[in-house]
Amino acid sequence: MADRASGRGRATKAGVDRLLRGVGVSSGIAIGPAHVVDAGALLAPEYAIPEDGLEAEVQRFATAADKARRQVRKLKTKSSALPDSAAEEIGILLDAHFAMLSGSRLMRGVEKRIRQDKLNAEAAVQAEITSIAQSFADMEDAYLAARVADVREVGQRLLRNLMQHKYQAFSFLPEGCIVLAEDLSPADTALMDPRRIGGFATMLGGPEGHTAIMARSLGLPAVLGTLGLLQGVQNGDTVVVDGIAGQVCVNPSPDVLDGYRRRRAELLAERAQLKTLRKLPAITRDGTAVTLNANLELPRELDGALDVGASGVGLLRTEFLFMNREDLPDEDEQTEILTRIVASMDGKPVTARTLDIGGEKIATALRGYFSEPTNPALGLRAIRLSLKEPKLLETQLAAMLRAGAHGNLRILLPMISSVAEVRRVREIMATVVRRLRRRGVKIAHPLPKLGIMIEIPGAALSADGLAPFCDFFAIGTNDLIQYTLAIDRGDEQVADLYDPLHPAVLRLVQFTTEAALRARIPVSICGEMAGDPRYTALLLGLGIRELSMAPNNLPVVKRRLRGLDLVEATRRARTIMDQTDQGRIAALLDDFNDAAV
Repeated sequence: MADRASGRGRATKAGVDRLLRGVGVSSGIAIGPAHVVDAGALLAPEYAIPEDGLEAEVQRFATAADKARRQVRKLKTKSSALPDSAAEEIGILLDAHFAMLSGSRLMRGVEKRIRQDKLNAEAAVQAEITSIAQSFADMEDAYLAARVADVREVGQRLLRNLMQHKYQAFSFLPEGCIVLAEDLSPADTALMDPRRIGGFATMLGGPEGHTAIMARSLGLPAVLGTLGLLQGVQNGDTVVVDGIAGQVCVNPSPDVLDGYRRRRAELLAERAQLKTLRKLPAITRDGTAVTLNANLELPRELDGALDVGASGVGLLRTEFLFMNREDLPDEDEQTEILTRIVASMDGKPVTARTLDIGGEKIATALRGYFSEPTNPALGLRAIRLSLKEPKLLETQLAAMLRAGAHGNLRILLPMISSVAEVRRVREIMATVVRRLRRRGVKIAHPLPKLGIMIEIPGAALSADGLAPFCDFFAIGTNDLIQYTLAIDRGDEQVADLYDPLHPAVLRLVQFTTEAALRARIPVSICGEMAGDPRYTALLLGLGIRELSMAPNNLPVVKRRLRGLDLVEATRRARTIMDQTDQGRIAALLDDFNDAAV
């Protein structure tokens, strides 16, 4: 990517045993040849902008430039932790890039070309880069000639942001390779086949972002937020990604490599041992049954969910239907794919969530439905987008109703904040049902149950009012923590502040659970807390009896709950809920878990 390119001629060759530290987001150890992602030159589209669309196009360029500045600032912050000489060298380079993105000739020239030549932003960027490069070349100055590469790199970053460029070459990589990149989006990660890709590491990203979630779901060892990752590393270098310790080792010595191989063998043996739990019931020591479901990001994970003994699919993220394509899937295509998943579960429940595009999860095919907001996490996304563009929702609901005729399907609505939203969805669903029946199309009977995600603090606090209008709750702890603590869960700079044990978060979970129990509707946890055995006792002690997680996490959670005494867990949960200090909460929980080992 751009940062790798910017290091040409500046970075030193990666040496032996070069150990880099980041944030381990998906456990496991991967060893293989490096594949360094380099976005390369993009072919910018060119088209005319009508007079009444010029201001919107200028704003689109300004948004891309603002995003580029944020990216460069992030890289500058991370580079400051490198050794002094490297930090200074990279810092000077990134300062120059930032200057080019702030009121420079490049920025002024692009805006002028949009307004005067009525060019789209991509074409204007490409034209201005070419013009600046030519003017530098004409001066026959060696220093200015060297700066042309920097101008081109800044331009490429702008183009990537404007075009929302995605990677498409993962299917052609050598088997077992390790992908290294400045950053990877969830859509990029969705292209990775675990049978071919060994693991990946990036310079940017946090443990609870959707890229991390995708890595866990695919079972790919991954480390994000890795300082200096791309400096000096070459394609083919031997790389180890340790997703447990949060480390990346480049060109390890034979002794170090042998150590990693032994640890990997031990992990694989432990996983084989956990597989023996597959047919054992998910039941506590004192006889309380717990439902363990799988979260699915992609259809290809279905076999893995069945292999580990999942009771059903607790969360099917339907965004995969819209990612990495230029067109929207129609009703028949969505029906066909959902039907295959539902039928494959052979009567086990499948909870399909309607579209949750927005924030970090952007689909190219939906680009025309919204512009990139200043704060994506708080913008037009999830149910807000579906209700603003009801045709999208109608198509999804029709496909789900049709797929529901072939098995046990439930419908889940993301990012609900009010009763009015639930009522509106039910009205749209009733309209879709009538239309399908008029067409003589076979649909689910009885109609699928309709539930909501509790992932906004306002929804948790009004759970009592929402419950009468819902058939079930699913608590999405990922966004609930993000919105409660005002922390970007995909930002490695604040990853240490993202704390599921914050008392405010726990109280919202408790409030929601108690509201569901009073209303006699099912309630589950389908966020990342569900897949971490550290939290199993606490969640069960709060009254949760259904957990949904990445398939790879299910065996270890089952092992933990089978060793639990629910009476003791409930007692400890009550003690924890009396606390106000998250450090004390963590100590009480960890002491309880340690006593069970």
